[in-house]
Amino acid sequence: MRTSITLALVMGNACVLPVAIAADAPAPFALEPMEVIGTLPLPSFGTSDSVAAPLQTFDAEDLASSQSLGLADFLDRQVAGVYLNEIQNNPLQPDINYRGFTASPLLGTPQGLSLYLDGVRMNQPFGDVVSWDLIPENAIASAQLMPGSNPLFGLNTLGGALAVQTKDGRAYPGGALQATLGSYGRRIGEGEYGGSQGAWDWFVAGTWFEEDGWRDHSASDAQNLFGKLGWQGETTDLKLTYSFADTDLNGNGMVPRSFLGRDYDSVYTHPDNTQNTASFLNLQWNHDVSDDLSLSGNAYYRHIRTDTFNGDINDEALPEGVGEAGQNILLTPGAYTTAGNLAACLAELEPGGEPGEKCTGVINRTDTRQSNAGLFAQASFRNRLFDRANTFAVGGGFDYSQVRFRQSAEFGALTADRGILGSGVYAEPGNAFNLDGDLDDRSVDLDGNTRTWSLYGSDTLTLTEGLNLTASARYNHVSVRNHDRQTHYELDGDALGDEIDENASLSGTHRFSRLNPAIGLTYALTPRVTGYLGYSEGSRAPTTIELGCANPEAPCRLPNSMAGDPPLEQVVTRTWEAGLRGTLGEHLQWNAGVFSSINVDDIMFVSSSTSGSGYFDNFGKTRRRGIEAGFAGDWNDWTLGANYTFLDATYRSSETFLGEANSSADDGTLSVKPGDRIPLIPRHLFKLSARYALSERLNVGGDAIALSGSYVRGNENNDHQRGGLYQGGGKIGGYTLFNLTTDYRIDPQWLLFARVNNLFDREYATAGMLGANPFDAGGTLRTDGQSSSGAVNGRRSASVGETFVAPGAPRTAWVGVRWEFQ
Repeated sequence: MRTSITLALVMGNACVLPVAIAADAPAPFALEPMEVIGTLPLPSFGTSDSVAAPLQTFDAEDLASSQSLGLADFLDRQVAGVYLNEIQNNPLQPDINYRGFTASPLLGTPQGLSLYLDGVRMNQPFGDVVSWDLIPENAIASAQLMPGSNPLFGLNTLGGALAVQTKDGRAYPGGALQATLGSYGRRIGEGEYGGSQGAWDWFVAGTWFEEDGWRDHSASDAQNLFGKLGWQGETTDLKLTYSFADTDLNGNGMVPRSFLGRDYDSVYTHPDNTQNTASFLNLQWNHDVSDDLSLSGNAYYRHIRTDTFNGDINDEALPEGVGEAGQNILLTPGAYTTAGNLAACLAELEPGGEPGEKCTGVINRTDTRQSNAGLFAQASFRNRLFDRANTFAVGGGFDYSQVRFRQSAEFGALTADRGILGSGVYAEPGNAFNLDGDLDDRSVDLDGNTRTWSLYGSDTLTLTEGLNLTASARYNHVSVRNHDRQTHYELDGDALGDEIDENASLSGTHRFSRLNPAIGLTYALTPRVTGYLGYSEGSRAPTTIELGCANPEAPCRLPNSMAGDPPLEQVVTRTWEAGLRGTLGEHLQWNAGVFSSINVDDIMFVSSSTSGSGYFDNFGKTRRRGIEAGFAGDWNDWTLGANYTFLDATYRSSETFLGEANSSADDGTLSVKPGDRIPLIPRHLFKLSARYALSERLNVGGDAIALSGSYVRGNENNDHQRGGLYQGGGKIGGYTLFNLTTDYRIDPQWLLFARVNNLFDREYATAGMLGANPFDAGGTLRTDGQSSSGAVNGRRSASVGETFVAPGAPRTAWVGVRWEFQ
């Protein structure tokens, strides 16, 4: 029996829908089994028609016709249940969310989605983050988005797994060159070429990206190189892949909403730069022992270096609460000059001084080096069990990673355009600076390694005609060892004392083990309608950064510092899925379903008694549940699609969060109760698309995405109100965006294309948080804080509560040309 992985029809630039066709229904296309990761981490005999979940698939043609900037952009525009938060505000650094679970490049963000590339888990060892800028977009052959807590995809698969496969020269012969020019200085060059001869095949692809960015101080560039060499014998297939990425990205993050009315492209402080350099080597193999037994596996190595350079306002110089007085930060009352700010800072740069309170700015630098290697193998069988058709797979392997993380904080001063001018002096033990009686030490030097052993298995049994039962499980054993290379001293007067602060040490060893099961049923109610019901469990072990900021006795400010690492429990997610999917006629596919995911011991950043500080802790329960429905199909010269997701994401336990800029906070904290909605998760998500063939050569299309509003971070209790010193509300509004595309085939080799995003130039926000804004409407530092006697003192900083938002990109357009050759 050969089972194909079916496509949830993608319409040129239309929506991908969570549709998997009933087993007896006609499929839009078929892929050879053993060539695509469908329901397992490594290639296996295809069984996706019996998956008890709305699997979504798409391929290289869908990516190309959508004219998306990259994989993350495609997911946002085309894939059901997906939306993004542009917290970094760089097009290559989004937070991708699916059903309220996140895959983010930001350290400290709770991660809930796993990403696989050719069978290798791409979530990085330090923080489980996903760097979308490192994915070679024009080398993608196909991908599947598996919803739920599928244990087969290992750690971090709480809400879903995205499995990506890359091109090879045998399936993608010939070459292409493509050039794109667009708004705000965007320039993109792409090339690819593949071929085969005898048993050998090869494929190479490269991308060069550069833009000035639509916001101030946001120029970026990125380069990706991908290559694959393959050998195919009668029963054996080998592929050796290498990819390299070098990116230099400026993403200036969120900005007070009041700034946008004056200057929509303004930034809060700058610079905010991230540089990634990554190499990835992967050897894949597949050997068919017989028609019913196949072995597959991979061995891989990856190295990533990430350097960040972030100019920030120094929170220690600000008021501890909204409406309170900050520190004496200026030499002359009412003066506001770069020279004055820097002079006030330099005056404190001596042992016993307090530059942490007198310097208006700080430059935070990090240097992270990650290496990980692994070896996995899998065996797939087809047989008869109880005289019924049966498919079985078992696999396992080992992954080892090493991390070296270093961080420093350089004292500095704000410039007139809110840049940061460094002083050359750092907050580190040797300088013995005083901060409220404690040593002002914001440096980190941490080594960590993680060992993960995994064993998994899956079995699909055909109970009766049209009724399939699938059971699977995965066991993970994780060992995390942290070694603090820095000695932490306590301050004795104006100098370092002899006492060592043991609470500040990051050293420790932690072990986590769990067996996660899953079970599902699919039943063909009719030849064109299939019902499904499934249950699955997934888990995520705490990462080094979470373990390094988990001590309530030594709170920290992420990502500026870490301290202490008492144990945290691993997160466990339990997901139910149920629904129907099918076809109407020959060309229309549809789906409707419900889901519910409950996280136990969710890891959250909670408040402490120290102003502006906090620590990671396990949160009792959170829940994400919803309804999904959609359709996609062809009608004459039209290709149409739509999908809708209702998403209810709430806290199910009581907890205390940091909330100094929340009007309902009590002494800087706020209490969350069961039923409060989780921030940055919209309740309604709707996507619509259409594409029309005006002729055999000319196509026009459009798509729309509509999201409802959501609460912002800092308003976890949903009770913040605008008024008085609190100038911002606790929500961001919903928005609807329209995009247009067109392409014209000049001849078989040449193609012209164009795209316009945000056609009506809508101003909107994709993310938000409550914060204290120390700047007035003109962007100048406030100096009207009240002294302890109540009198106005022009040398004290002040702040108001405001909503910081991540503004969405204005109208942008680009045009391009593509040349294809053999």
